[in-house]
Amino acid sequence: MWTSFQDRSSIADPRLLDRDLSLLAFNERVLDWAVREDVPLMERLRFLCIVSSNLDEFFEVRAEPHLSAARARDEKGQYSVASFDRLADSLHKLVSRQYTLYNEQLMPAFEAQGIRIMSHGERNAAQRAWVKQYFEKEVRPLLIPVGLDPSHPFPQVANKSLNFIVRLTGKDAFGRENEIAIVKVPRVLPRLIRMPDKVAGAKASFVSLSSVIRAHLAELFTGREVWQFSQFRVTRHSDLAVDEDDVQNLRMALRQGLEHRHYGQAVRLEVSAGCSEHLADFLLKQFELPAKALYRVHGPVNLVRLTQLIDLAERPDLCFAPYKPNFPVQMHPGRSIFEQLKERDILIHQPYESFDGVLSFLREAVNDPKVLAIKQTIYRTGSDSELMELLREAVRRGKEVTVVVELKARFDEEANINWAEMLESIGAQVVYGVVGLKTHAKMMLITRREGKNLKRYGHLSTGNYNPRTARLYTDISHLTADTSITTDMEHVFVHMASQSKLPRLSKLWMAPFHLHRNTIAKIDALGRAAATGKDARIVAKMNSLTDEALVRSLIAAGQQGVKIDVIVRGACILPAQVPGYTDNIRVRSVIGRLLEHSRVFYFRIDAVDELYLSSADWMNRNMVRRVEVAWPVTDEGLRQRLVDECLVAYLHDGVDAWNMHADGLYYRNGSVEQGKAHSAQKALMDRYGRFEKR
Repeated sequence: MWTSFQDRSSIADPRLLDRDLSLLAFNERVLDWAVREDVPLMERLRFLCIVSSNLDEFFEVRAEPHLSAARARDEKGQYSVASFDRLADSLHKLVSRQYTLYNEQLMPAFEAQGIRIMSHGERNAAQRAWVKQYFEKEVRPLLIPVGLDPSHPFPQVANKSLNFIVRLTGKDAFGRENEIAIVKVPRVLPRLIRMPDKVAGAKASFVSLSSVIRAHLAELFTGREVWQFSQFRVTRHSDLAVDEDDVQNLRMALRQGLEHRHYGQAVRLEVSAGCSEHLADFLLKQFELPAKALYRVHGPVNLVRLTQLIDLAERPDLCFAPYKPNFPVQMHPGRSIFEQLKERDILIHQPYESFDGVLSFLREAVNDPKVLAIKQTIYRTGSDSELMELLREAVRRGKEVTVVVELKARFDEEANINWAEMLESIGAQVVYGVVGLKTHAKMMLITRREGKNLKRYGHLSTGNYNPRTARLYTDISHLTADTSITTDMEHVFVHMASQSKLPRLSKLWMAPFHLHRNTIAKIDALGRAAATGKDARIVAKMNSLTDEALVRSLIAAGQQGVKIDVIVRGACILPAQVPGYTDNIRVRSVIGRLLEHSRVFYFRIDAVDELYLSSADWMNRNMVRRVEVAWPVTDEGLRQRLVDECLVAYLHDGVDAWNMHADGLYYRNGSVEQGKAHSAQKALMDRYGRFEKR
């Protein structure tokens, strides 16, 4: 099994791999989980929907430059007619594979389990009567078909919304032959409806909202005949662009920008497979899209919403067994975490160990009268967050609370704006980081009075302060009382709040100042050591590797003799195992039940090793356009634990790992046939928690 979509000609260095095609290759690997028969059926559907969600975001963020270049007929550069064509061809193949899997494997498998999504033609008389009643009561009152004419132009169609286009015969009430009408489907309506048992029969039967509307379209156009119709969905460029140097209030500017996000430039049009050429061409013209931006799909135009089936079907036997993580092994309930940190740093390997350890740290700080101040960064925390409620309680108790909120966290802007406004309203000090940079560092700093002195305690993390994603993403939380690290953290917080000059840091590497330069220097130093005959080793685990300077440094170090392993979940432009070029470099991707999110970087020369954790991937944006931090783990025992659990375990994974070959393609490492093969995620879940009975 392999994943394709690699290309070497659309970025500055033609020997490197194409970032966008690499992202599509990643989604091929995710889709493989929907193919695997050893995966529970509902989870196969979930992974299919995850791929669709990923592709939505890909179009919203990555497609526009290619599309604009194609429109401008650009023939050279990173974005061009050729890059658009390559991308579109690969996307069409991936989407086709999704729907083939949906129709030919997943739906028959659900049918065999007594679960069925019924089309109009499959419904009997009683079922059709129930659907008609549902349409009249729940759906029709919310639909307003718009007939197009000079006084009724083509309506604004929101990003990723469900719509119908209808071609009518005959004349309207005024004797005119305007033949095109649009029916916009409100987002508040569920996309999947379970029929009651009295009409469903023995099976758990469902109908899609699009099927309900399709069956009753003609009733919306009294006196006209529906000649042709199709559901359609348009995806729009949705990356917010705000000139921070030209706005007085970033929060207000972003809130205004959010209002227009749903109506950005169209980049993709999805229609039913049977959509007529006339209607498809009409829509392409309306949205100013080329033919290759049209996707004809054999099924729902929005597979993402099919995740509703997982809850509606009520079949836990078709899902993964629930996983219950234990409380962090290094933490001792009933004993002050501050006192524990005076003895030794604490690591929490999430989600194998519970995020409750982080909440316990903050909860103790909020309740401790000796704690005077809490400083924290917020990138993604969700709309319903116990952590944010704890910060609110800290303010109520009179503690000095400073929160650096990143308002531009993509697709979490509104939640973060709301939290910022809430905290400001009760007296917290809220700042929005540094103009022109996203604050992506994950830090919490507690200042506590102990006798005549003030003592700081810090939490640094590779992941977000989001209790929900902390159950799904693999991350490392590091709690420390190390004075050199907590002093550095204080300097970073003061810098972000005051924008004063950053003092020299002792242990932290911070972007955009030192992180990029120091990382390259570290790689280059290993290269020089290897060139003199020393044993040099790099193992780097991250989500994405797309920074060309870092990639060139890795290639050079490998050519000097450094043995390099890169464990990268998603996009990677570094070619591996190319004879005479990257012989000493291996790249692998681990796609498991959990989303790999931890960033761990290991460097060794002979017997001397160093290990850094970081909030940053090795991407140009993380190095030069974000506030990021990397920090060393100096405790030898904790460092070895990270090597064992985050690096060695993944290098020996024979179930969920894919290896990149010299052709730039990924091939599965081993077989998905479960047996004695090692799965890093499964082994860690077994070690730190338990699977509950369904």
